[in-house]
Amino acid sequence: MGRKKQVSMQSIADRLQISKNAVSLALMGKKGVSEEVRNLVQQTAREMGYGPYAPKAGGNANILIVVPERIMSYQDNDHFQFFHDMIWGLEKSARKKGCNAVITPLAQSMEASLTLPGPFADIPYQGVILFGITHLNYARLIWEMDTPLVFMDSYHRELPCPVVTSANLGGAADAVAYMIAMGHREIGFIGPTNLSTSHEERWFGYEQAMQKAGLRIRPEFCLTASQGYDYTSREIAAFLEGITEWPSAFFCGNDRMGYLLAGLLKERGVCVPKDISIAGFDDLHYFSDEGMKMTTMRVEKEQMCDAAMMLLLSDLGRVREALHWQVQPTLVVRESVQPK
Repeated sequence: MGRKKQVSMQSIADRLQISKNAVSLALMGKKGVSEEVRNLVQQTAREMGYGPYAPKAGGNANILIVVPERIMSYQDNDHFQFFHDMIWGLEKSARKKGCNAVITPLAQSMEASLTLPGPFADIPYQGVILFGITHLNYARLIWEMDTPLVFMDSYHRELPCPVVTSANLGGAADAVAYMIAMGHREIGFIGPTNLSTSHEERWFGYEQAMQKAGLRIRPEFCLTASQGYDYTSREIAAFLEGITEWPSAFFCGNDRMGYLLAGLLKERGVCVPKDISIAGFDDLHYFSDEGMKMTTMRVEKEQMCDAAMMLLLSDLGRVREALHWQVQPTLVVRESVQPK
């Protein structure tokens, strides 16, 4: 007898003839679907035995994917879609391993009070993937549990553990090296190194490429700290007000900041890429008002998801030692970078 086919969000979407995105929003309790659709999706999930609705008896191998609420609260749809792609990728990777990926939203109030989401107590699970940026104390709460654990996309150095990220340092170095090869010598950096290891590592990559080329890093061209992601546009605007002469290019810690920068430069009469070139990271499918597409480092999301699931289900999932699996991103050349 063949193995029973794993139920996925796509399975529910196919039965109800609605989009996979609508199923995801309904199961995560997010806005964007009607209460009628939400109830229908949840009822269908129970009938089909999806994720947390799967019967406890029967040997279903559940993997908890803990997703902080702030990840899903971006105003722009493109960044929202990026994280959804990663979550769906984890679900696909789990199914390939014969497991259920149980998407487990982490409300900010639960994170602040160090409270575990319901699935930790309500269903059996084989391990946890902590996806995205969580506060250190909350990450420590899960890290101290006796369960396989993998951090994905971001991590805390204070908590040694298997981690899967994009190769941020090397990827950023490649992007900046490309800009240098295009003739740029005065290159600035924008990225909140204080908020995540990803941006910190991308700063190190920028720094490495500049030093390797013998180029000076000018502090007045670099914005490396932030109060939080909700303040990005205002902080970049204030940063630009303090610049008295322009570099020929900027490398940004992600594409969202790159497109925000391009818009703010336009307001000041500076044209991208004619006057200033910009490169980013992540390969988000944004478009500027002029239809410009960003030169960027494409994060290989599917490879990252497979790597996280492989680590979690191996003996390494139980270790509490630093193990960093970095997936090399791919340089994507578009029109936002022109020769100097």
